[in-house]
Amino acid sequence: MAALTWDQVGERLYETGVDHGVLYIPDASGAYNTGFAWNGLTAVTESPSGAEPTALYADNIKYLNLISAEEFGGTIEAFTYPEEFGQCDGTAMPEPGLAVGQQNRKTFGLSYRTKIGNDLDPELGYMLHLVYGATAAPSERAYATVNDSPEAITFSWEISTTPSPVTGYKPTSILTIDSTKADATKLAALELLLYGDTVGEPQLPSPDAVITMFATP
Repeated sequence: MAALTWDQVGERLYETGVDHGVLYIPDASGAYNTGFAWNGLTAVTESPSGAEPTALYADNIKYLNLISAEEFGGTIEAFTYPEEFGQCDGTAMPEPGLAVGQQNRKTFGLSYRTKIGNDLDPELGYMLHLVYGATAAPSERAYATVNDSPEAITFSWEISTTPSPVTGYKPTSILTIDSTKADATKLAALELLLYGDTVGEPQLPSPDAVITMFATP
């Protein structure tokens, strides 16, 4: 048995950035069979909540802790967004260029990447994040005059999620795949689905489908 060591060369890992954002709109059956590139994505903040203990007492002692259900939410920030996101943000388009606000909000799926680096290689790999059953809340938009220090408007949406079923596990709203550990061939096959090609449209496979793709044969 070896003694523990810290901060060895090549083990000083960090995670940063966000890119390759894709919006997925579900069809009538709930399948995410249509994807759209999300340009201008500046930040995605993951904000899990719940999993809070409730203490129960008996026999004059603390008997046990009951843990509440965990929920997944977050914030999306961007300089712009796909036109198709309007229906997820409560906007209907009865005619080209005409937007009607305060409409029903459609659920959506989302995928994005964050970079993994270490002390030797800042491009070591990436984490692929898949989000299911998301709903965007109304957001504030601040328009200001152009001055000598111009800034582009940053849009921001708070999102909540409804978990999707996963065989053998509790329902979930988030999957993550580490490119430095996952099978490269299987990851490439998943990304072909997520980003599409000349043959197939971009789509977000269900959690069960993703787990099956990475299952050891």
